[in-house]
Amino acid sequence: MKIFTALFSGILFGLGLSVAQMTDPLKVLSFLDITGNWDPSLALVMASALLINIPASMYILRQSKPVYGHKFHIPVYKLIDLKLVAGSVLFGIGWGLSGYCPGPIVTNIGAGSETVFWMFGSYAVGTILVVKLTDLLPRWRLARSIEGTV
Repeated sequence: MKIFTALFSGILFGLGLSVAQMTDPLKVLSFLDITGNWDPSLALVMASALLINIPASMYILRQSKPVYGHKFHIPVYKLIDLKLVAGSVLFGIGWGLSGYCPGPIVTNIGAGSETVFWMFGSYAVGTILVVKLTDLLPRWRLARSIEGTV
């Protein structure tokens, strides 16, 4: 049942991204173009997701434990540090240059676009590089290893 729930959730997320046209990098780039032909639809999609997710998360976290686990795993590391700022800047640059963030990259793999395969490969290489660099920088390990329990 756990695998079915994960599969169903992934399909639902992919469908939502596709129906809302958030898999189209030009749609995303139009949202980022606030001085030109701005398209606010991405903000509407994000706001709608938050309107559903916030109350659902509040309800779920009031339960004694998750349906498929023994405890909730909630991050407790909340420091705004160099790792967070650098990651945010790099994510923003990549998002702004390509129009893709990780969810739409994975969703678009099914479309078979050569650009998406290159983007996914680059995303994977970047992720691997960060994991390797994080292991070399001891002061960054703390953010990756702290996890709280609710």
